[in-house]
Amino acid sequence: MRYLSNRFLLLSVLFFFSFEVFSQKLNDKKLRSISDKYAKTSFDDFKELLSIPNDANHHADIEKNIKWCEDAFTTRDFNTIRIDTETVPLLLASRNVKNAKKTVLIYFQIDGQPVDTSKWSQRNPYIPALKRKNTNGEWEEIDWSNIRAYDDDWRIYARSASDAKGPAAMFLAALDAIEDAKITPNFNMKIIMDFEEELGSPRLPKAVKDNKELLSADMLVIFDGPMHITNQPTLVFGARGIATITLTTYGPIEPQHSGHYGNYAPNPALGLSKLLASMKDNNGLVTIPGYYDGVTIDEKTEEILKAIPDDETEIRNRLQIGSVDKVGSYYQEALQYPSLNIRGMQSGWINEAARTIIPSWARAELDLRLVLESNPERLVQLVKTHIQKQGYHVIDREPTKEERVSNDKVASFTSEISYQSFRTDFDTEIGKWLRKALSTAHGSDPIMERMAGGSIPISPFVVTLGLPAVSVPTVNRDNNQHSPNENIRLGNYREGIKTMIAILSEKL
Repeated sequence: MRYLSNRFLLLSVLFFFSFEVFSQKLNDKKLRSISDKYAKTSFDDFKELLSIPNDANHHADIEKNIKWCEDAFTTRDFNTIRIDTETVPLLLASRNVKNAKKTVLIYFQIDGQPVDTSKWSQRNPYIPALKRKNTNGEWEEIDWSNIRAYDDDWRIYARSASDAKGPAAMFLAALDAIEDAKITPNFNMKIIMDFEEELGSPRLPKAVKDNKELLSADMLVIFDGPMHITNQPTLVFGARGIATITLTTYGPIEPQHSGHYGNYAPNPALGLSKLLASMKDNNGLVTIPGYYDGVTIDEKTEEILKAIPDDETEIRNRLQIGSVDKVGSYYQEALQYPSLNIRGMQSGWINEAARTIIPSWARAELDLRLVLESNPERLVQLVKTHIQKQGYHVIDREPTKEERVSNDKVASFTSEISYQSFRTDFDTEIGKWLRKALSTAHGSDPIMERMAGGSIPISPFVVTLGLPAVSVPTVNRDNNQHSPNENIRLGNYREGIKTMIAILSEKL
C-alpha cells in the first residue's frame, strides 16, 4: 500500500513537471517551433479534408465530411454521436477527463459556400492549390511537395480553407501536440460540428432545444472568423445575427419589346430601384423610422471600441472606396447597429445576353445584420411596412392576374430570420481564461472586439443553454471567404495551432 502511495506521488510529480515544462515552452519562442512541427505534420490531413466537396445543398458530399470528422475525432479518443435533423446531422465529439470542474463546448463549421468553378484561378476549388506571389505580385501555384518548407506568406487556395475547415484542422493538430507532450486539459470537451452553417443553420435551434442535456456545458468557444486586419491575436465577444428578405416587383406578365411598349408598360426594375433607394439616404443611413431604435453607445462602450487599433485610411485603401457610410462615425461603431444590405439584384438580361425588353419582374435579395438591442421580427416588419407605404400591394407569392390588373404596384415579400445576435462581457470567466491563454502564447494581450460584423449561428446555444460565448478567430482577414479564390495564409495556420495549444493547456 505504501509502495502504491509512493508510486502515485511520483506519477503526480512527473505529471506536474511535464505540465510545468510545457507551460514554460508556452512562455517562450519554442512554442513557435512546436506549432510549426504540427502544422507540417497536419498539412496532408488538411489537404484531404479540403478535397471533400462541402456544399450543404449536396447531402451525399456532406455525409463524406461527417465520416471524415468522425474518424478524425475517434482516433483521438473522442466519443462521437450524430444529432439527427430533418436533413443532415450535427456531429458531437466528446472527451471527458477525471475530476474536471468545467465543460467547454467548442463550435466548428464544416460546410462551405457553393462554388462557381469558372471564377477560380485554379482547376478545381476542391483540389487545394499551394500558391506564392511571383515577382509580378501575382499568385502562382507551386507543387504541393514544397509545403513542408513553407513560407509564412504562402497560401493554400481552396473552398473552406479559411471558412472554416482551416480552424478545424488547426484544432486537430493542437490536440496531437498536447497528446505528444503528455498534457491533458483540466476540462471536459464537447466539440459540436455544424454542416449547414452556410444555409443559416436552419435546423440548429431545434436540435439544441431537443438535446439540451447532451450539449450542456459551462461556456462556448467558437473557432471561426478572421483576425483583426493587423493579424494580431484577437478575441471577439459578440456577433451580429442575420435575417434575409426576398423582394420582387412585377411588370407585364411576360417581357415586352421596349420599342412597342416603352413609355407605356411600367418597368419593374426601375420601380425596384426607386423602392430600394427610398430605404437609405445619401449617407447610407436607413431612412425607415425606428430602424436604429434601442442602440446607444455609452462612454464605456466607446472606450472598448476605440481600443481596437483600426486604421480607417488603410481600410478604405484596401477596399478601394473614396467614402464610407455614416451609420457610425468610425468602423467599429458602425458594427454596433443593425444593417440593411442589398446582397444581390436581378432583372432581364445583361452583357452578351442583353436584349431590348421591358422585364416582367425584378428581384432583390436583402440581408439584415441584427444586434441585441433590435428585435428581428420588428425590423423585418418595419421594412415591409415601408414598402406598403410606397404604394405597393404586398403579398408573399406570385401575384394573380386579378392582383396585377387591380393594383398600380405589386410586390412579393418573403423573409427568414436565421438567428439573433449574441454578446458576452469581457470580464466573464471565459473571457479571462481565453485572454490569459492568448497572452501566454503570444506575449501580449489580444485585441478584444466587442462585436464582429459577420454572423454565426450561436444564439441557440447562448439563449437555450445559457452559455457565455467568445470567438477565437485565427485566419487572415483577406481570405476571400464566400468568394472565388478563398485562401488561408500559412503563417496564420501555424499561429492558429499555437493559439489552440495554449487554450487547451490553460487551466480553467
